[in-house]
Amino acid sequence: MNIGQKITKLRVEKGIYQKELAVYLNLSIGTISNYEQGVHYPDLNTLCKIATFFNVTTDYLLDRTDYRCSPETLGRRLTKNYTVADLVNTTLELSPQDINSMIDFVKFLKSKNS
Repeated sequence: MNIGQKITKLRVEKGIYQKELAVYLNLSIGTISNYEQGVHYPDLNTLCKIATFFNVTTDYLLDRTDYRCSPETLGRRLTKNYTVADLVNTTLELSPQDINSMIDFVKFLKSKNS
């Protein structure tokens, strides 16, 4: 999915018209339409504003990831020493066997709380 399709999808999900996004970004409706049609692409500053507006990352908009987690969520503290991003990064450093063990443990904790 290209950036224009992502913007359209997010806008429709949020239930807003191109005009409302244009007002927020201080752009014309035609510019928003051009973004959505893939005629033009937003500059870096506008890309960041779009990500903020829809509470997604620029990586999501650029189709580098399907993960829609906001930067605020990634920075959320889970404990005194760990944020969500820290937990993800720590998990990625584990061996495949340790990752499977961790997943089994999480499943155990979830079943215990059900």
